[in-house]
Amino acid sequence: MSSDHHTPTKDPPDHHPSSSSNHHKQPQQPLSRYESQKRRDWNTFIQYLKSQNPPLMMSQFDYTHVLSFLRYLDQFGKTKVHHQACAFFGQPDPPGSCTCPLKQAWGSLDALIGRLRAAYEEHGGGSPDTNPFANGSIRVHLREVRESQAKARGIPYRKKKRRKTKNDVVVVKMDIANSSTPNQSST
Repeated sequence: MSSDHHTPTKDPPDHHPSSSSNHHKQPQQPLSRYESQKRRDWNTFIQYLKSQNPPLMMSQFDYTHVLSFLRYLDQFGKTKVHHQACAFFGQPDPPGSCTCPLKQAWGSLDALIGRLRAAYEEHGGGSPDTNPFANGSIRVHLREVRESQAKARGIPYRKKKRRKTKNDVVVVKMDIANSSTPNQSST
């Protein structure tokens, strides 16, 4: 046989036409803890909507359904919230047990709403202005839950003050420097 005769060879595995679809798929990164929790929360909310009578689709729910979902979640809470008639109302460390209900803690509900708000927008829910999780009634409900739990547990809620970062200080210095520059040049 002559050496100039070329026999067809197989394409290398990474250039094979049928493997091109696999070539574009990249290994999926594991989700962060936040992303996993957001997905779990969204799936739980969708299941809640489906369990309603009649079942609701994503396009059919509004802030009232979000409020009822938050109330529904209270049955799974672990935070003791004393009634006003309870002897332990307003005591941070009650000396005994009582029959007051366990509810979801305000901080947990607040974080949940933040994750659901983001998930709603990611799932094509529309503009942030129409997001039922961002509705003013939700913020009012969360504020009421926070205040009632603080009173019931005798632990006042204090908003944490934001620390200034180096960038905040630089911005302030730049603003002062920029605002004084025109005065210096005009004199």
